[in-house]
Amino acid sequence: MIEIKEAQLASILSEAIQQLKAEDECRLVSITKKIEKTDPLYFFNAAKHIGNRSFWTSSDHLLLLAGAGMAHQMTSDQLRIEATQKQWDTLLREAFVYNPYGVPGTGLVAVGGMSFDPKKKPTELWEKYKPSHFTIPEFLLTKYDDSYYFTINIYVKKNDHAKQLADELEQMERRLLLPTDSTADDLIMTGCLEVAPQQWKKSVQKATEEIGRGKVEKIVLAREVRLKYNRKADITAVLSGLLKTQPNSYIFAYEIEEDCFVGATPERLVKIEGKQLLSTCLAGTAPRGSTKEEDVKLRDELLHDEKNLKEHDFVVTMIKQAIKDCCIQVNIPDKPVIYPLKNLQHLYTPVRGLLKNGYSIFDIVEKLHPTPALGGTPREESLSFIREHELLDRGWYGAPIGWVDSNKNGEFAVAIRSALIQGDEASLFAGCGVVKDSDPESEYEETKIKLLPMLSVLGGKNK
Repeated sequence: MIEIKEAQLASILSEAIQQLKAEDECRLVSITKKIEKTDPLYFFNAAKHIGNRSFWTSSDHLLLLAGAGMAHQMTSDQLRIEATQKQWDTLLREAFVYNPYGVPGTGLVAVGGMSFDPKKKPTELWEKYKPSHFTIPEFLLTKYDDSYYFTINIYVKKNDHAKQLADELEQMERRLLLPTDSTADDLIMTGCLEVAPQQWKKSVQKATEEIGRGKVEKIVLAREVRLKYNRKADITAVLSGLLKTQPNSYIFAYEIEEDCFVGATPERLVKIEGKQLLSTCLAGTAPRGSTKEEDVKLRDELLHDEKNLKEHDFVVTMIKQAIKDCCIQVNIPDKPVIYPLKNLQHLYTPVRGLLKNGYSIFDIVEKLHPTPALGGTPREESLSFIREHELLDRGWYGAPIGWVDSNKNGEFAVAIRSALIQGDEASLFAGCGVVKDSDPESEYEETKIKLLPMLSVLGGKNK
């Protein structure tokens, strides 16, 4: 199954081991191989016994990552961007990376994310998810375009036996790449609790009053729905449902022990390939129509809706200001277009730039997060209001989630349209942008629409 062109696994491991000098010295070795076509969901399901799985696919489905296990992790509570960048740079300097392909998402790859607001005290709900948490999977399946790659990441010591390690790794490899199927019974919702909806509407009203005083232009408020099921949710089945129903979205999952944060977000934060930077403004929302005529009508209304256009322009302006010092040039279209999803349609504007030397994707993430689409504007004033008045701990909801590789490629999305699954329970999250003329009831209805993508694959049809 594995196509090895330049070196055998054992000889690469032996070379890395021989470079170690001290008996107690260890080194991370990363080896990438090209493989035959493999179903990523089969791989993800087969990795259940390893745990700590991860999954990511870009919105255009050009790139897909599926990870299993934890060869190395990078976590941080304080100064999280700076600390994560420092840990990543150190790892890159010290690791032994064998990757003859240079394809994005191959070689040494870190997958993970961050919390929305590290200044807000976390609750028990998100206790397993650090303010910054990235994993180097033990085993990583990468699909790029129509090619497939398999990466092994393992720490080796001076007295390790390369041939023995290679045999064990190849045995695990065969097990993970062997076709398996998930045959779980239908997930049935047995309980649904909206967390304080009336109090949430009052917080929207407070936000409009705050905006009316002229201190803030926009505040984004989110709410939580807690669901109960007849059994433990099967994450493979959830991902399969999202891939079928949300074809234009980023599909992601990040599992830590028994918890899994999963979602289908349409919103890119930033993508970097070489020096090319792409960010996305996706703000302003309307439902899809039940007929073609209704769909066109709703689309045209969204393109001319003053509230949504203003909300969209907030984000475009912020992204431009945030990245201009990091880029040689920034290119932005004059007007937004429509980005259609199955349940929703959004105003969409791409922002492109050429990254200057000395900057990384982590620098851009720090400058962009949170965008006005998830926090508000001005940033600090809106975040202060959210900390005081929002009724939930967002955790990783609305925060950057994505990957970075050893060839200076990477991509982060904004983790909306998401759920934190914990055994036979799940918390779903949705938010809306509150401006001066916002109506609490209308904003509440908008959040109900935004919950649909996750509800559709988490038993919502059965309630």
